[in-house]
Amino acid sequence: MSRSTTRDHSGADRTSFSDDITNKIIAELEAGRFPWVQPWGTPSAKAQLAMPNNASTGRTYSGINVLILWGEVFEKGYSGQSWLTYRQAAALGGHVREGERGTTVVYADRFIPDDAKRRAAQSGGEARAIPFLKRFTVFNTDQIDGLPDDIATAAPPPPPGTIEPRVEALIKATGIDFRIGGNRAFYSPSQDYVQVPPPAGFFEPRNWHRTALHECGHAVGHPSRLNRDLTGSFGSRKYAFEELVALSGQSGCELSGQSGATRSEL
Repeated sequence: MSRSTTRDHSGADRTSFSDDITNKIIAELEAGRFPWVQPWGTPSAKAQLAMPNNASTGRTYSGINVLILWGEVFEKGYSGQSWLTYRQAAALGGHVREGERGTTVVYADRFIPDDAKRRAAQSGGEARAIPFLKRFTVFNTDQIDGLPDDIATAAPPPPPGTIEPRVEALIKATGIDFRIGGNRAFYSPSQDYVQVPPPAGFFEPRNWHRTALHECGHAVGHPSRLNRDLTGSFGSRKYAFEELVALSGQSGCELSGQSGATRSEL
C-alpha cells in the first residue's frame, strides 16, 4: 500500500517528475481504451467539473495537480473531486481499501535556510531562496472506506431497470455485501465484500451481470459460507483453481436461468 510521501528532491528529480507527467498526458491523448483489456470503461464518471480539493484541509489543488487529478477522475470514473493522503484518511477514521493505488501530486515552493538568513544579516546582503519540491500520494475518497458521512462519496445508484431484476434478486438473496462503484471489480476476502463498477460503465450490459456473478462466486468461498481456500496469490495454482470455480458458478447461473437470463440475453 502506498503511503503519503514528503521527500525533498533535487532539480534533476523535478525534471524527471515533469517528464513523467508530460509523458502521461501524451499517452492519455494517444492511447485508445480497448474493450478486450476490461469489459468496462469510464462513462460512469459522475464527478462535476470542479476544482480538486483536499477533503481534510479544504484547500483546492493548483497548477499541474489540477490536470493530474482531473485526469484520474475521468480515467477511473470517480464520483467526487475530493482527495486525502493515507495518513489524513486514517486520522479521519477511514482506511484506504486493499489494492487501491494512489495518485502522485506535487507541492513546489521556496524557502530560505537559517544559515543563509544569518549570513545575509551579517553581510547586509539579501538571502537567497532555494526552490524545493515535495511529492505526495493522495487517494480519491471513492477509494477510502470508513470516512464520516460528510466526507465520504458514494456513486449514484444505477437507474431503475439497469440491472436484470432476477439477477438483482439473486445477489440480494446471497446476503453478500455487494457494492457498486469505483473502477475495479473484485472480492475482498479480508473484509468480505464485493465491488463492481457501475453498469453504465460497461460496454455491454451482459458483461456487468457476468462480472457481478463472477465476483459473487468468489464471495461464496468465504469461511462463513463454503470455506474455500482463498489464499492463493495471482498466478498460483490455488488462484487458478479459485478462478475456475467462480467461472463455473457464474456460467451455471447464466445457463440455468437462475440469473433470470440466458447467455444470449445477458
